[in-house]
Amino acid sequence: MSSAHSNRYTPEFKQRAVQLYESKSPCTYAEVARELGVDAGTLSKWVAQAKPSDDAEKTDNPFQMAERLRKLQRENERLKRENEILLKASAFFASRQL
Repeated sequence: MSSAHSNRYTPEFKQRAVQLYESKSPCTYAEVARELGVDAGTLSKWVAQAKPSDDAEKTDNPFQMAERLRKLQRENERLKRENEILLKASAFFASRQL
């Protein structure tokens, strides 16, 4: 699955889909997924992702947390590249002053 495909649904939609599935229990993933217009496997994955880890608050939206993590990872990579450029530039200018 491509990252563009996984970003098709907002974190809020995913959380509401999980809440709908849990509120309709007992039911199948396929029944709820059909109502929402998503794949049953996708809904199943969202339900598994929504289970809070030991260190997560129950009120946290795991999908929003995952999106924030992806953004922070991208920002971290950008900052690493910028830092490398600055280090090379400072080394260049330091060597010219000698």
